[in-house]
Amino acid sequence: MAHSQPSARDTRPLGSAPESSDSGASYLLVLEGDSTSRFALPAEGVVLVGRDEQADLCLRDDSVSRRHARLVLTEEGARLVDLGSHNGTTLNGRPVDTAQPLLSGDVVSFGAVVAVVRTRARAAPAHAPLQAERLMARLREEAERALRYGRPLTALVLALPQQGCVGHEAAEALLAAEAGPAEAAGWLDSSHLLWMMPEVSGEPGEDGLGERVGALLAACPQGRLGIATCPSDGCDAESLVAAARAAARTAVSGAWAPAAEGITRLTLADRTVLVADPAMAQLFTLLRRLAASELPVLVCGETGVGKENAAFAVHHWSPRSDKPFIAINCAALPEGLVESELFGHERGAFTGANTTRVGLLESAQGGTVFLDEVGELPPSAQAKLLRALEVRRITRVGDVRERPIDLRVVAATHRDLEAEVAAGRFREDLYFRLGAATVLLPPLRERPREVPLLARDFLARACQSLGREEMELSAGTLYALSRHAWPGNVRELRNLMDYAAAAVPENVVEPHHLPSRLQPRGASAPAQDLGPPPAVAERVSPQKTRVPLAQEIRDLERRRMQEALDEAEGVQTRAAAMIGMPIRTFSFKLKQLGLQPRTSRKGPPIG
Repeated sequence: MAHSQPSARDTRPLGSAPESSDSGASYLLVLEGDSTSRFALPAEGVVLVGRDEQADLCLRDDSVSRRHARLVLTEEGARLVDLGSHNGTTLNGRPVDTAQPLLSGDVVSFGAVVAVVRTRARAAPAHAPLQAERLMARLREEAERALRYGRPLTALVLALPQQGCVGHEAAEALLAAEAGPAEAAGWLDSSHLLWMMPEVSGEPGEDGLGERVGALLAACPQGRLGIATCPSDGCDAESLVAAARAAARTAVSGAWAPAAEGITRLTLADRTVLVADPAMAQLFTLLRRLAASELPVLVCGETGVGKENAAFAVHHWSPRSDKPFIAINCAALPEGLVESELFGHERGAFTGANTTRVGLLESAQGGTVFLDEVGELPPSAQAKLLRALEVRRITRVGDVRERPIDLRVVAATHRDLEAEVAAGRFREDLYFRLGAATVLLPPLRERPREVPLLARDFLARACQSLGREEMELSAGTLYALSRHAWPGNVRELRNLMDYAAAAVPENVVEPHHLPSRLQPRGASAPAQDLGPPPAVAERVSPQKTRVPLAQEIRDLERRRMQEALDEAEGVQTRAAAMIGMPIRTFSFKLKQLGLQPRTSRKGPPIG
């Protein structure tokens, strides 16, 4: 394959703040060779992909034909067409023979070049000809309803091995007989069937669900089924479909798998990284490949997006994994002591240098050094760092001897380094030296599938650290988290869950427990995280303290359900009948509200 030095488009970060980037824009995250780039898609029009200089998305890899493929974008959605390319085009691993609709999270391969699709959510027109768009519009409506009213919703995706499989007709016949009046189903593309089930929580053994899943797989024995539920697996239509499709990929032929099976839990020494978003999965695959080489890697992305985890992954998967990993925050190095910190100093080199000190670069001997926020280095340190990387030798401050160093460099920045080069604040030669391979990490707001997963994982870890029992996130809370822009990205979410574990006395985190910046707009009452004790509140204000109406309703539901469980001695079916609630909804809310059936005097509770 032919590669060249990264260009400005290759290494441009994804933006430094939500207000400076169009979070609703559609784009392709392109992984070509050792680098990644972001290609913005127009709202409407045609995008030609190929090696031809006239191509809109011009790729350099030899496996790409001059006119390889075309993307057609309209108000109805995006479609992918292969133009008779030599090495072919695939969509989610399947060859593209005819025009195929594209959904957010799809993985497209143009020869050896991989691109992950990120499309903005758009309302389908009243007479949309694409069945996939009608289905997605309906699923968006159902997800909104489920979140607003705290109702269960399950999405099933059946993946068939190939177009024209006999399972198509069998699946459609089964749906015609089994799908309820409130349900909807249809084909997302030639190989994926979506079946949405309102009022179904997706719990194992749920009445009616197991039989229908079994019947669907019996009708399509070559198919693989993935199941995702709202809000635990996603709070929007795109996330639910992506979760169900990822689960289907993990299932064996003729079987089903829950969305949890589509999550990759990477164990990197003492670190654990959860990956569910298709773009992140592709990026960590690229990082694993890069780790085997000695190429310097430049990780670009917003603050808090997880750049250090990406850098540590390169170290962990490299032959240097048994050597030190030294992380250096260049923005935190004391002004005037940057060179001393990086390269070390001899005794008496400057006032206060009472002893000889080994620098951070030298202490990483044989391992990997992570230069976080490398764009903050002053010009003098940049020049000295460039020479150290080129000759693999350093000179301590106050010394004339050069000392050999053997290390791998991974750098990170939230800045647009090419703009910094143009402004004279960053050396161009150092920029190209560090950016031999570049990786762009998407911000958390563009990875909605991962928000509920990371939130629950961070909350569980925080509870374990504090020694308190496990906590739950209510549907309303998950919805609020999914709507937030996350300017602080993963770090902001982790800090929020640490706060919830420490400050929320209940075992269920409700929306009114969240900080005001996450409160739904137009809430019926101002946000109150915890508030003062009742006695203090009475002295502070004569007015009655009020809680949001949604919280009052939730408290009433919790109380009535607990009373019914007590009266029914823990038998859930009897308790649900007492308050006129469907058993599916009762079981769903039992878990959602954090209720525990109490053991009766006659024995353990049954469902």
